[in-house]
Amino acid sequence: MPDRQSPAAKARTRGRGPFSSLTRRILAVNVVALGVLVGGVLYLDQFRASLVIQRAEALQTQGEIIAGALGLAASSGPEATDLDVVPARLLLWRLTDPTATRARLFNNAGRLIADTNELRPDAQVRRVELPPPDSGPNFLESLYDLIEPLLPAGRPRPLYQDYPLQSARDYPEAVAALGGTSSMVERATPDGTPHISVAIPVTRFRKVLGALVLSVEARDIDQAIRAERLAILEVFGVALAVTVLMSFFLARTIARPVHRLAEAADRVKAGRGRRIAIPDFARRRDEIGDLSVALQAMTDALYTRIDAIESFAADVAHELKNPLSSIRSAVEAWARTENPDARRRLAEIIEIDVRRLDKLISEISDASRLDAEMARDERAPIVLEQMLAGLIDTYADLDREGWPRFVLTVEPEAAGAAVVGSGEQLGRVFRNLIDNAISFSPPHAEGRPQARALVAVTLSRRDGMLVTTVDDDGPGVPEEALGRIFERFYTERPNEQIGSHSGLGLAIVRQIVEGHDGTIVASNRMDGTGEVKGARFTVRLPAASGGGRRRAA
Repeated sequence: MPDRQSPAAKARTRGRGPFSSLTRRILAVNVVALGVLVGGVLYLDQFRASLVIQRAEALQTQGEIIAGALGLAASSGPEATDLDVVPARLLLWRLTDPTATRARLFNNAGRLIADTNELRPDAQVRRVELPPPDSGPNFLESLYDLIEPLLPAGRPRPLYQDYPLQSARDYPEAVAALGGTSSMVERATPDGTPHISVAIPVTRFRKVLGALVLSVEARDIDQAIRAERLAILEVFGVALAVTVLMSFFLARTIARPVHRLAEAADRVKAGRGRRIAIPDFARRRDEIGDLSVALQAMTDALYTRIDAIESFAADVAHELKNPLSSIRSAVEAWARTENPDARRRLAEIIEIDVRRLDKLISEISDASRLDAEMARDERAPIVLEQMLAGLIDTYADLDREGWPRFVLTVEPEAAGAAVVGSGEQLGRVFRNLIDNAISFSPPHAEGRPQARALVAVTLSRRDGMLVTTVDDDGPGVPEEALGRIFERFYTERPNEQIGSHSGLGLAIVRQIVEGHDGTIVASNRMDGTGEVKGARFTVRLPAASGGGRRRAA
């Protein structure tokens, strides 16, 4: 059978398991960051350089002491221009014998006159310390031996060579010492061992009599570097284990709830079940918890919208059947009668029902498009005073026969105040409310045959909300209808007005107001005796921040 999983579902299936894509990414980021840090520490070039400098300074101090002794004891006096070879050799051997330092002495002509490797018979014998029979490289040392060739080599060092016939010209530091300047040079032996050499001028009475060169193979420096790197590798091993465990823990705390939320979203998309429960991670108090709450709210809104669509579709079918049934009955009666008066009445019925169908279909279309229109509309600050004044002026200019008077009252604290919303949709709200008030207003006010009815619009501000009331002088709203008047297709009108109103106007008004985070309620105006004097519709909308008392020009 073909695989009917969506690409997203397939991707999530591949991403599940202990090594999901998210787990691998978290692990890679943490391990690479740790590896870069440890790699930088393993380089240890500055540490090595400091050890070389310390060793060179120690040689420099030793050399200055020996050079001072040679200048005093191995020269014949103030007029001497060269060193006495025999006392110089004897003194050089005695001063360097306790150490493993190699000393060479060149006269002021650059000729080698003493070398401790020749003065000490065992100087050429290399002592080799053998490890214990049962010792050998452990795992960490073996790992280090694999990593060491990959580490940066540090700054390049020249190769040290022993020439058969040595002279000062073979060693730049010796040449510098014969010129009266001490110097240090670091080299490397063919096997990579650091070789440190310092040269100090031998002087007497400010005359340079020769050059003393002290050198040593600093194997202990490489051993110290190796020991430090092994210690770092031990710490790295522990840190790596902790990093891997923490990465898995972090990935599990992120990936697992995300997978559960994704699976729930798949079930919602597939429509399996009446209502799919979204996993609740609100107690986490983090972004995953916020995502869970947002998905729950979105799913609830989706199911509410689905229920509303189903209810709306049923209401539309019911409302369309009424005029269609009336038209069908009229057509059938038309075919059975030849009476001109009866046919005229049937034609009027058909015409009324056709107009009712036309208006019903138009308002159904408007209601079905309303959400999409509100989502597309750009929202901006709107000064309600200006909008209401423009509407009242428009209605007053029409001044049709039988229409009421229109009055707008703006309280001082609401003057110039604004709301954030769609001007077109909010204008539709107040036009519908005013049209509704006009349709229920009597041709003349009760008890005043010559007086016109009144539609009063009032704008005020209460607790950060802009409150607009639309009052009329009509019969009011039956108490039992106050809770249902905003339902779709519900209407409370005299019989003669049936067919001219679909019952969707106030439902659209409530939908727009709630889409602007506001509320709308209907009530009746009462006089002192408790008699209904008309209906009142109250719209509350959040005032825009900063939309205080400024008044537009």
